[in-house]
Amino acid sequence: MIAVSELDVVRGGRTVLRQVGLQVPEGSWTAVIGPNGAGKSTLLQALVGLLPHTGRIRLAGREGLTGRERARTVAYAPQNPLLPEDLTVLDYTLLGRSPYIPYLGRERAADREIAERALLRLDLADFAGRRLGRMSGGERQRVVLARALAQQAPVLLLDEPTTALDLGHQQQVLELLDELRRTEGLTVLTTLHDLGTAAQYADTLVLVSGGRIAACGTPAEVLTADLVGDHFGAKVSVTHGADGRPRLALERP
Repeated sequence: MIAVSELDVVRGGRTVLRQVGLQVPEGSWTAVIGPNGAGKSTLLQALVGLLPHTGRIRLAGREGLTGRERARTVAYAPQNPLLPEDLTVLDYTLLGRSPYIPYLGRERAADREIAERALLRLDLADFAGRRLGRMSGGERQRVVLARALAQQAPVLLLDEPTTALDLGHQQQVLELLDELRRTEGLTVLTTLHDLGTAAQYADTLVLVSGGRIAACGTPAEVLTADLVGDHFGAKVSVTHGADGRPRLALERP
């Protein structure tokens, strides 16, 4: 569903990503992990067309998608979006329907139903009429996810989707994404700061370090004590559950 080859991204005269290659199968969940400043968010921004780059990016088997074509293929939720404070939660969520609304047209009843269903799934239905400026940081994060879900694109690109969420809503969002991936065949590509969360939910982990892909594979293959120590500078012990997925615990140096 996503194919990247020889991707380079330069920002402010500095090469942030160099010769990145990535394959994300349809219906899978791939998590991009790595230390701060490694280029994780830059990778997602390049994939969605927000940053100039060299190399090849294919989405759903196609290159060079137009704006509306891309928006119907990929829904992107940034980590720190700019949210108009006077816009209501429902109206912001309805922006996810923009790729399907004719120019100079208005949303249909079906568009509103899709947006309202997205709010319901993220425990936001009671906030539909509230203005974004009156929402907490965690609530705003869920509204951004609701807009992405309302877009009904087959690919979700989510930059740290659980940032600012309390533990219960973190689990709610992650379980919802996993359900959508399994039942509706969505392809999910996220950046995740929490390695334990990435290990529990993703099929594939991509470790980005120093602007390059340092490792790629199953969680058990990528989250080893040596790799975590080398790239995160952390001393950890790694055990594996009955499902074979790794569990990490910090150790005192």
